[in-house]
Amino acid sequence: MRAYALALILVGPLALAACIPPSPQHPGATEPRLDGRMDTVFDEDAVWDSNPVQPNAGLVSGSAYVVQPGDTLSQIGEATGVGLEALAAANALEAPYIIKPGQTLSIPQGRFHRVAAGETGIAIARAYGVPWSRIVEVNALTEPFILKIGQRLSIPGTGAAPADADSSRAQAFRLDIDDIVTGGEPASEQEGALVEVAPDTVAAPLPASMRVAEPSQFSGSFGWPATGAVRTRFGPAGEGQINHGIDIAVARRAPVTSASDGVVAFVGDGVTGYGSVILVRHGGGWISAYGRTAEATVTRGQTVKRGQVIGYAGTGSAPLIHFELRKNRLPVDPLTQLPPR
Repeated sequence: MRAYALALILVGPLALAACIPPSPQHPGATEPRLDGRMDTVFDEDAVWDSNPVQPNAGLVSGSAYVVQPGDTLSQIGEATGVGLEALAAANALEAPYIIKPGQTLSIPQGRFHRVAAGETGIAIARAYGVPWSRIVEVNALTEPFILKIGQRLSIPGTGAAPADADSSRAQAFRLDIDDIVTGGEPASEQEGALVEVAPDTVAAPLPASMRVAEPSQFSGSFGWPATGAVRTRFGPAGEGQINHGIDIAVARRAPVTSASDGVVAFVGDGVTGYGSVILVRHGGGWISAYGRTAEATVTRGQTVKRGQVIGYAGTGSAPLIHFELRKNRLPVDPLTQLPPR
């Protein structure tokens, strides 16, 4: 069970046989639509590819430190390599972290990663082959899960990650939609650095070092993201599995549209059971997710309107689009929010 969520475990309905492979298109390539027009198709790298993280966590042995005149907790945390947050937690200290000369502090044992500009939580987790949920739990991270440049994160496990094990860590790494929601934004020094582009325009992907703007308010309603019958409904999906959304049977290369006005928060692949995924923030705590998309026609940071094409389904024998709605990160049955048809 996760300490920071109510067991939001994304499980593929009916095992979701095979994930749709990444699009062979390159960023900015044009692709014919079903109506003959041309859309710009983005095959955007995953967050960890666009801003890779070096697994260079320092190993720290447990010890004690006697506070000297002029010391601050932040300085001690940096000098010892454990960081302010871990040092405060190990010594049950709370802000404003008052310490006195002669006081003995416990230095926790472990390996600690120093967060660099633009790094995301899921990128850090992937670099070490550790679930992001475990990093959240061990470091007692809370909403909104935005990392700070220079922050030290305790990485569960022992020993340094081998330099030649990148591919094996990538293969073993598993990511779900809640991980993207809580760990997909880059570290920054300020709460700002938010960018929004005009609707119905295709822009270059938002730099990995910049956070995505949150819409100021929710438009108030959702529309269907695709045309087709609901193949799998929200809730238990058999054999102990849970579907956190619905699965819509669609035609090959069918367009996928944004369910409401919003801003694209994520475009990438590697999400367990759902392959390529697009996430859109709608304001008011609402997020929509579109899984098993083969191609995206939008990019991270782009503003979209309800009904705007954001991608296309695959060309397999029985293509599906997985659709989720979340309010304050909790899965909501889409059929309770979508208009009847």
